[in-house]
Amino acid sequence: MPAAPDFPPAADRAPIKRALISVYDKTGLVEAARTLHELGVELVSTGGTKAAIAAAGLPVKDVADLTGFPEMMDGRVKTLHPVVHGGLLGVRDAPAHAQAMSEHGIGGIDLLYVSLYPFEATVAQGGDFANCIENIDIGGPAMIRSASKNHGYVAVCTGPEDVAEVLEALKADGSTTLDLRKRLAARAFARTAAYDSAIAAWFAGQLGDAAPKRKSISGSLRQTMRYGENPHQSAAFYEFHQPRRPGVATARQLQGKELSYNNIADTDAAFELIAEFDPKDRAAVAIIKHANPCGVALGSSLTEAYERALQCDPVSAFGGIVAVNRRLDRAAAEEIVKVFTEVVIAPEADEDAIAVFAAKKNLRLLVTGGLPDPLAAGETFRSVAGGFLVQSRDASRLSAADLKIVTKRAPTEREVRDMLFAFTIAKHVKSNAIVYAKDGQTAGIGAGQMNRRDSARIAALRAAEAAATAGLPDSLAKGSACASEAFFPFPDGLIQAAEAGATAVIQPGGSIGDAAVIAAADEAGLAMAFTGVRVFRH
Repeated sequence: MPAAPDFPPAADRAPIKRALISVYDKTGLVEAARTLHELGVELVSTGGTKAAIAAAGLPVKDVADLTGFPEMMDGRVKTLHPVVHGGLLGVRDAPAHAQAMSEHGIGGIDLLYVSLYPFEATVAQGGDFANCIENIDIGGPAMIRSASKNHGYVAVCTGPEDVAEVLEALKADGSTTLDLRKRLAARAFARTAAYDSAIAAWFAGQLGDAAPKRKSISGSLRQTMRYGENPHQSAAFYEFHQPRRPGVATARQLQGKELSYNNIADTDAAFELIAEFDPKDRAAVAIIKHANPCGVALGSSLTEAYERALQCDPVSAFGGIVAVNRRLDRAAAEEIVKVFTEVVIAPEADEDAIAVFAAKKNLRLLVTGGLPDPLAAGETFRSVAGGFLVQSRDASRLSAADLKIVTKRAPTEREVRDMLFAFTIAKHVKSNAIVYAKDGQTAGIGAGQMNRRDSARIAALRAAEAAATAGLPDSLAKGSACASEAFFPFPDGLIQAAEAGATAVIQPGGSIGDAAVIAAADEAGLAMAFTGVRVFRH
């Protein structure tokens, strides 16, 4: 590896005499340029940036005046020149560098302000291949990296926030500190890394390469947190620039305390689940606790759907997350606030509903502007020691036509509807998962057990307790459909479901014990369908 030259240490404070500005996003450009000019800084610029500065009546030099070369090749070549990069990279206090700069007429550049071509936005807007390629910035990242490497002498800015910090420092004493320049360099390197990551991801997608040789993940800091999953863990929340999938990362928080790490994880689970149900068909409500649903239901209104979802497990709903698939109205809000709830997330909310929640100062209310598409392609990530796992999003969706009936008794139309509803919920329950459901309402949910029989038992217990709480004579599981997110390896889990009152079962199938399980279903008079699709969730 290259050895570090024996450069003299950079001074803590560095004055700014010359600034090179080249920005695509011209927000605040003229104001910043005017302040720099008033502070005695010489301005150098390119193309449209120079034109905007000049139009404001400020003196500005064209970069071509430094390089002796005009902008060429449709603007692709304008700053890729030794005079520019020498001015950025030259170590002022190193005799050899100072001599080279003098011999070749290279003046130092003390401040670089660059905002990059909008590659990410071009992709998001559906730009074609050629347009996306043309919006890959070359000169900008090169200058940013040069300036960042030489942060001992150069301050580098990639956005208006950075410029504001530099201007504040200059107004104070006409210089920047080494600490500030280091922080600016770190941000700048992160910006170019994220930019290159976006390009690499897009290019891999264009080639249909699901597993490129190198893969990077980048995001922008949205929120620092008091702590992570537990108080002794640090945490922060980052959001992807693209694609902008509606959800907790895109939501507007209308009220309540700051979201915690666990709030965000649970709210994401809730909203991804509720998006499975088209709001044009029926209202839907999901109540989530520790990333697992404790109640999900459909209804003619959000109020009805919430009451039915709550009935499934009112004990676990305390301190939970509520997600709805429609615009939140006052009637539903009045029901929700009767139970202590951490977060409510909805596509939109009426003013009357917002007013109801306002009385609960700590309740967080989020609106997203829409629902995520459950069928959209995407990726999910998980860290492991020494690396990370990447997989495609589970965009599976079943219909009645996908079911293979394997028992002597075929399910009724109602049972088929219940089976599909239950299996959709099971997709969002931690494995091993069992869900009992009837008439668009979960009856009992068993989550995260090490064997499937215990999940079936827990779901049956929840269904019986819910019925007792509601004053009903029979378990909610009586007459229900039972969904298992993976196959039953043995008949015991299925028998448990039958004893709980289920009359139909839906499961992937594919076990070497399928014959025994089918025989047990026939003996119990159950209708059973195989999906051929497993929906593990770990």
